[in-house]
Amino acid sequence: MNSINLSKPFTLSNGQIIKNRLFKSAMSEQLGDKQHNPKTGLTTLYQRWAEGGIGLSMTGNVMVDRNALGEPSNVVLDEQSDLTIFRDWASAGKQNDSQIWMQLNHPGKQIPKFLCDQPVAPSAISLERGLEKGFNTPRALTDSEIHEVINKFALSAKLAKQAGFTGVQIHGAHGYLVSQFLSSRHNQRDDKWGGSLGNRLRFVLEVYRAIRKEVGNDFPVGIKLNSADFMKGGFTEEESMQVVQTLSSDGIDLIEISGGTYESPSMMGSKNKTPPLKASTLKREAYFMDYMMKVRKLVDTPLVVTGGFRTAPAMNDALQTFATDFIGIARTMAVDPDFPNRLIKDPNHGMPLTVPTTGKPTLDKMAMVGLVWYEHQMWRIAAGKNADPQLSALSVVIKTILSAGWHAFKKRRA
Repeated sequence: MNSINLSKPFTLSNGQIIKNRLFKSAMSEQLGDKQHNPKTGLTTLYQRWAEGGIGLSMTGNVMVDRNALGEPSNVVLDEQSDLTIFRDWASAGKQNDSQIWMQLNHPGKQIPKFLCDQPVAPSAISLERGLEKGFNTPRALTDSEIHEVINKFALSAKLAKQAGFTGVQIHGAHGYLVSQFLSSRHNQRDDKWGGSLGNRLRFVLEVYRAIRKEVGNDFPVGIKLNSADFMKGGFTEEESMQVVQTLSSDGIDLIEISGGTYESPSMMGSKNKTPPLKASTLKREAYFMDYMMKVRKLVDTPLVVTGGFRTAPAMNDALQTFATDFIGIARTMAVDPDFPNRLIKDPNHGMPLTVPTTGKPTLDKMAMVGLVWYEHQMWRIAAGKNADPQLSALSVVIKTILSAGWHAFKKRRA
């Protein structure tokens, strides 16, 4: 048994010290204002999480293009943004020696119809499995437009650094634009951006290099990447490992592993995963540890595994394997902002989460209760209140309808 545990600090290759091994994975907070600047509630929320003991907080996805929003209340960081508000957000997230990185994203074709008439993507291929009803068929990006998007990622990263965030993460998972380029199911281009895996990963590699050029070698740049899409003809585990190796060789600082897309949502914590979870996976709580153990043999880049962790013993066991360097947690932080402090103080602490329900499965599915309930918990904390583990799922549905109508329940994100 080695000495690695949740409380042990970690030093990145650039010298940045992360005080413990707990990593708050991104959750979409839906706290952007009408100009898509951060609402003040984000400052309150991330200060609360910092005080709760988290080592590194990843923001919810911040969009690099205000004409390409994944959700109505997304935050956008570009030349039109008010950096003063972003600085307040970054400062709050750095309290208590915590780190706060900004997750940067472009949704590609995963933009609901009510937000965009014609989204863009690597190829003009619609989402399937019923999602085509809520998402318009995209237009294929031109070569010059691809370069424009790459430059937008770089600009947002530059501004994040200027605002005081301590790192950035490229969202390359869950079927968003980077993920779309990587997938042969969604990327059927016949130019240098499509075809072979080497061509399909060109986009994410150029995004990373453009960001690195803007922020320098001392500023951490990470990525969230799918272990696989879990779809026929999609991004495979073998391809994912090749992308990890390529980015690692190019100097990326941190790789977070998740999985799935809107069409096959393996990242959502469902018991009905595709493929089904193994008994060994359920026992150790981590959804993607089998993959992580394979990747660790290939790269030395710091790794984060996110999905399923609920107890300190399982988290420490995962660290002991050396397959991951950080433990990603998310929904537990929405229910208890002090969860990191409790985990470190008590090596037996845990917080099993029940699935919120209205008692009517059809309504649960229509209203996306499994997401919206946690969203409302974050809004409570952002308003200076405590989270409410007993919050009624039905009341959440009613409040959301009253405030935003049924558009709020259109399929939005992951």
